[in-house]
This record gives sequence, C-alpha cells and structure tokens, in this order.
Amino acid sequence: MSPNEDVDWDAIVSDPRFVVLHRRKSRFLFGLMAFSVLYYFLLPIGAAYYQPFFKIRVWGVVNIGLLFALSEFVAAWAIAWTYSRRAGQEFDPLAAAIAGEYARKL
Repeated sequence: MSPNEDVDWDAIVSDPRFVVLHRRKSRFLFGLMAFSVLYYFLLPIGAAYYQPFFKIRVWGVVNIGLLFALSEFVAAWAIAWTYSRRAGQEFDPLAAAIAGEYARKL
C-alpha cells in the first residue's frame, strides 16, 4: 500500500484553506495564461496586419518584427519567474501547511 492511499483526499479538498489556495492559484494561473496567449498571438497578428511597422529596421537586418519574436522568449522566462516567485511566497507555504496538518493525523 502506497503512502498516498492513506491520505483522506476528501478532507483535504473540503478544507477551507485548500479551497482558498485553489481559487487564488487558479485565478493567478488564468491571468498568466491569458497574458501569454495574447502576447503569443500578437506576433502573427502584427506580421499580418502591421507589416510596415514590423519591417522598420532597428540595426542592420534586425527589424521590429524580429525583436518582437525574440521578446517572446523573454516573456516566457518572465512568466516562469513570476509564477515561481508567487508560488514560493504564497502557494507553496500554504500547501505545505495543509499537507503537514493532514500528514500528522495519520
């Protein structure tokens, strides 16, 4: 029998702190997902409808379209960093407190 089979998952799910944690985390993740999807689709939209703007040369053959495409990598790292920071400060401590309480009951 694995240790997970001894956990009363129904009690954890009905814990008010878990409900608050799940709601906060879901809301935060939805916001990050909405931002990332919007940012991702700005590139093809810009390339299709704002070609004169995307063709403006910045330095040599480097133009705004290329810089925007490369900024997608920066945005992905920023999103990952934002989630990691928020999870470490808010979500993980609350999850650990809930898990610790239910682990002691076994």
